Amino acid sequence: MCKPQLHYHRTMSTTRTTPRQPAAARRRARELEILTATRELFDETGVRDAQIEDIARAVGVNRAIIYRHFSGKEELFALTLVSYLEDLETELAGAAAARTTPPEQLVAVVEAFVDFGVAHPAFVDCAQTLMRRPGPELLEEISESALFRLGRGIAACLARLRDVLVAGNEAGDFRVEDPRLLANHMYASGLGALQLARVGMLVGESSPGVPEIAPVSADEVRRNVVATARALAAGA
Repeated sequence: MCKPQLHYHRTMSTTRTTPRQPAAARRRARELEILTATRELFDETGVRDAQIEDIARAVGVNRAIIYRHFSGKEELFALTLVSYLEDLETELAGAAAARTTPPEQLVAVVEAFVDFGVAHPAFVDCAQTLMRRPGPELLEEISESALFRLGRGIAACLARLRDVLVAGNEAGDFRVEDPRLLANHMYASGLGALQLARVGMLVGESSPGVPEIAPVSADEVRRNVVATARALAAGA
């Protein structure tokens, strides 16, 4: 009778030494898996065509699991945008570090922003979708923690541009009254320019009252965004 009992305790002891992944770690791993699948789906099919069912299928779960980790589609979009913003911030930092003077850094940072948007159209879609929503409305659909992560991601990217503008002011190259405001303006207007690059068309008039469509390339849009940024930084 004694030996089986000892064997039983020895078996239980062996079982208990096998570490289990903490619940919080498992939850973070599943959230990352969902966000990775969402971004891959966005890059493949675009934001507008992406459905919760498609994301769940890619992860191998049902849609109820998605809603267990995220408050809804808006929050899922917001946190996917955070992923793009983290990559964008890395690109902007590298672009600025590769140049020495503020004017050169400004050009490099703006070009990196445009190139990133052209390479990742879903980033533009995500950013514009969320920017169209008033702040109080977003708070109703996105948790405070998700909104904090989104704000931190945007702020990190804007800081790269703001720091260049501040350095240019100090060096006498720029005349920017409010670097933070101008950085935000450049980000918002840059997203609009990226949409123009995607459409690839300009609207004008061939004669008064007669509309005309003309093509525009991503390179042309890129040059225009850079020229506008330089003029704004110079106080023009």
